Order: sequence, then structure tokens, then C-alpha cells
Amino acid sequence: MFNKFLRENKIAAVILTVLRLYLGYSWITAGIGKLSSGGFDASGFLKGAIANPVKGPDGAVVFGWYVDFLKHIALPNVDIFNVIVPVGETLIGLGLILGCLTTTAMFFGLMMNFSFFLAGTVSHNPRDIFLGFIILTAGYNAGRIGLDRWVVPFFRKMGNKNAGAEKSKAIV
Repeated sequence: MFNKFLRENKIAAVILTVLRLYLGYSWITAGIGKLSSGGFDASGFLKGAIANPVKGPDGAVVFGWYVDFLKHIALPNVDIFNVIVPVGETLIGLGLILGCLTTTAMFFGLMMNFSFFLAGTVSHNPRDIFLGFIILTAGYNAGRIGLDRWVVPFFRKMGNKNAGAEKSKAIV
């Protein structure tokens, strides 16, 4: 019942738009802040997350696999992450604010939120993850008041054209 409300109701679309704009503003300001400072460097954060991993009540490292990822993949490739993080945050914010490819933007926003969370940054991540899952669950309705109203049908039409072309080739 709640899923149907989120996915189809026009009042839900308005509420989702407010949530989307709130999260979008948060993402875009974080991204533009990093881009405009000109010197974003994730290496300090990565080194801190590796040196002080998330630990359980018994003192054992909870997400050892993620610490290994940070140590062996993210830190050696920090120059790539120094571009991906601020550009990704900006694009996620732009997608959410404009309501363009909303579910894709929110999916990648959740991926980044979970990455920060697994590295030990709590701050507003739990709230953002909760709101993000609401937007992701709503699907198309989350971007109905936005560019998704035109973009999603266009992509669906393009997908159906390609499927029809492949089907006609198979018949011949």
C-alpha cells in the first residue's frame, strides 16, 4: 500500500520533490564546494579511515573488506577519486534538483553515502540514506515533477525501438 502511494500518488510526487530538492541541494553544494576550492584531496580522509576503521563493541574491525578496498584500491588511485568524488556529488545534486534521471542519481548518491558510512563517517549519512531509499523506492514518481516527465518516456521509447528492431531482424 505504501509502495503504491510512493510510486503513483500525485501528492507523494510533491512530497518526493521536496525531499529530492533537499538532498539535491546538499549534494550539489558539497560537490561545488570541493570543485571550487581547487584543492580537494581525499588522501587524508582515506588514510584516516584506514588508520581508524569502524570497530564493533568487541573492538574488532567490522568492515575489514572495506578497509582493504580503501588501502589497496582507493588510496593508490587517490587522484582518480579526487575527481570522481566532487564531480559525482555535483552530478548527483544536479540530477536530483532537476529531477533528471532521478533514480540513477539517487542510486549513485546512496552508493556514495554507503561508502562514506562504511569508512566511519556518520554525520548526516543515516538521514540521507533513509531519504534516499524513499526516493529510490518511489522510482519514476520521484522525478515526475521534473525533467524525468520527458526524459524517462524518451528513453523508454528508444529502448522499445531497439527491441523492435532486434525482433524484426530475428523474424527475417
